[in-house]
Amino acid sequence: MFTFSDMKGALGFFGVILSVLSGVSHEERVTSGLGCGNNSVDCDTYCAFCEYFPTRTECYAAFFEIKCYSPFVGDMESLNKTDWCNWNNVKRMYNTFTLCTEEIAECLLIPWPNRMVENEFVDIHSRFFLDCPNEALSDPPPSIVFALVMTPICLIPIMVVLVVLKTKNGDGSS
Repeated sequence: MFTFSDMKGALGFFGVILSVLSGVSHEERVTSGLGCGNNSVDCDTYCAFCEYFPTRTECYAAFFEIKCYSPFVGDMESLNKTDWCNWNNVKRMYNTFTLCTEEIAECLLIPWPNRMVENEFVDIHSRFFLDCPNEALSDPPPSIVFALVMTPICLIPIMVVLVVLKTKNGDGSS
């Protein structure tokens, strides 16, 4: 039976083998003992920068603000407020913002979406897209409402008559 220490040793062995096979040394790949995500050039920069933060989440918040949020807000504020509601005007910026938050989270091995990202997206929507018209549900025309209300009302007397006729004999078998 394997113990936890056996499994830990096996995982360490596989980590060394994988780092040798990938051609990246252990020192280059692991920062702060937490590891780093994909092999992109930016990932190494993000992970190296995060050594100066107590937690990866705090580092993620700093990168989020500097690299993703501030450029997005700047781009949005460069548009007219009336252009905010036109998806063709904002989809590139919105997509870039979303991909930025995902890339940094992947590099820092932080789950995405996370609570901070969700809260920021809600704030962005309430700041920039709150006044945009939407396809809200409305009441149907009065003729349809009348038909939907009158149908069950008319069926009730018919159902009462059928029940009375069915039980008229008293034995209920007819």
